[in-house]
Amino acid sequence: MFAKSIPSSFQGQSTSLPARRTRNALSLLLLIVSLAALALIVRDQHAQRLIDFHKRFLSLDVLQPDAISANAAVSGNAYPEDGRYRAIAEFLAKKYKVSHEVTLDLVSIAHAAGHQLGLDPLLIIAVIAVESRFNPIAESVAGAKGLMQVIPKYHIEKFEEFGGEKAVFDPETNILVGSQILRDNLRRTGNLSMALQMYAGALNDEQDLYSSKVMNEKQRLQRIVSQLQHRTTATTASTRSVALQVSPLTP
Repeated sequence: MFAKSIPSSFQGQSTSLPARRTRNALSLLLLIVSLAALALIVRDQHAQRLIDFHKRFLSLDVLQPDAISANAAVSGNAYPEDGRYRAIAEFLAKKYKVSHEVTLDLVSIAHAAGHQLGLDPLLIIAVIAVESRFNPIAESVAGAKGLMQVIPKYHIEKFEEFGGEKAVFDPETNILVGSQILRDNLRRTGNLSMALQMYAGALNDEQDLYSSKVMNEKQRLQRIVSQLQHRTTATTASTRSVALQVSPLTP
């Protein structure tokens, strides 16, 4: 009697509850799978971007051994520069409030450009820090744009192979062109401080404030690298010592 008094609509809902739960579970599972697939796609695109950059600007037959190691890193092989890149990227991410993935990408690009052009990669990174604080869309009132604050109209020929001035906000292009400008200044002046002042358009600054900022930043980066090398050396020595202690003595 009680059962018959239950509205038919409620009975239908009651009988379909297991089916709804099954559909909800399948929908949730499908969402998880989709998110996982999206994460893999994003990761692969990030890796492919670096691979394409190195293929574009690096030539293994003309690079120094450390540059070859950097190129091997991007290809997914083991390489000794990985710790260096990550240590620098971690320092920059904390100091300039930028994601670690972004700084790691930019550090890798700066090293590739440095090896290609014969410039110290830490110098390039220091210029980026001073010029834009790692903001790829930074733009000054004077028309300087991107990570290294390049003014496109003064360097049109350098942008031609990258599709023109519109490429100024592309991080890879901006870093490479900015590094080319700095290299040209250095060749022209034969003096790093003067080359940096020329880069900033501050040759009249007798105190060389701009070059001092860049060199101070470069020294901070060099300390990070030196600390990493010291830890690596200490770890290697400790590992060898332990290995000698546990290895059986030969008769």
